[in-house]
Amino acid sequence: MISINIRGGVRTLSRAAGAFVLLATAPFAVARDLHLVVATTHPPSLPWVSVIRDHVMPELAARLASRRADVSLSWTPAWGTLYRWHDSLAGVETGLADLGWVGSLWESSRLPLQNVTYALPFITDDLPALLRVINRLHDELPALREGWEKYDAHFLGASGVDTYHLLTTFPVRSLDDLAGRRILAPGAAATWLRGTGAIAVDGALSSYYTQLQTGVADGVLSILTGAHPFRIHEVAPYVTLVGIGAQCTGALVANLDVWRELPVEAREILGALGHEYSSRAAAEVVTRYDRALAALVAEGAQVSTLPPAEKQRWIDGLPPLAVEWATRNEARGLPARAVLRALVAALREEGVEPVRDWSRDLAP
Repeated sequence: MISINIRGGVRTLSRAAGAFVLLATAPFAVARDLHLVVATTHPPSLPWVSVIRDHVMPELAARLASRRADVSLSWTPAWGTLYRWHDSLAGVETGLADLGWVGSLWESSRLPLQNVTYALPFITDDLPALLRVINRLHDELPALREGWEKYDAHFLGASGVDTYHLLTTFPVRSLDDLAGRRILAPGAAATWLRGTGAIAVDGALSSYYTQLQTGVADGVLSILTGAHPFRIHEVAPYVTLVGIGAQCTGALVANLDVWRELPVEAREILGALGHEYSSRAAAEVVTRYDRALAALVAEGAQVSTLPPAEKQRWIDGLPPLAVEWATRNEARGLPARAVLRALVAALREEGVEPVRDWSRDLAP
């Protein structure tokens, strides 16, 4: 809930249009203090959180102060303490957070269009370009913004992770080496193994080490920026660079009622900061990816690249995942095919040629 201090007293405003009217119509000479709660499900050690703390928050305060001398901004941050990881959307929806990061990857049923990249393995490893495209599609396709607004959230900027690779207890020189092997690939990632002969096993980054150490699994599909800090290479020392694709995993959002109550200047500034958030978070991920890969080599991991012909075999062996995703979501009345086609077209306009053009599978 927003609290606004007006000199001479404090008023706590409900999330209602009246609060916005107060901000918009109160005399300019009356000073107000705007207090916002910002929450995430992870600590600032992760790039999509650190950029909120180190860039979005101070820049909003500074830029707002330069445009509205009568409004001062203060924060109550909650880094992974206000609610659990699977409650990130509900935390913003219910108003526990005024501004926060939501993990759309955990909301495949409630935010299906926002999870389009998980239905498109091998589309691109270029995270910065992918996030620019996701932000652009939110500007151009009303259905994407409406998907957030259905849960009382206003989209500001996308976040994501580096491309997925294989870490295994055995060397992988060809796709045949995966046949019959148990590979940790939770959620949507399990579909990326279809056609490889591998057996998908559920798990989480925090459990991978033990599952590999105890023989529950023979390998994992993971991001290197996650695998290295969790020391996965100690129990799965064979790192095979496959490039299954970067992924959009979530977004910086504002509670919709809070958004509507903010001064117009604050909304304009946050709109710009949302895109800056995406670009800065993506750049930090790229830096950490390079650092993680170098560290894996230095620490003795056996790093190799899957031969191009074998990678193409993997791609060709996948079922029509995009058609399945689009058909499933079109049945819910969502413009899934339009979103998918727009994503591929926008990537090309960014100068990125998709490794696998899933839009070609769609009927006209």
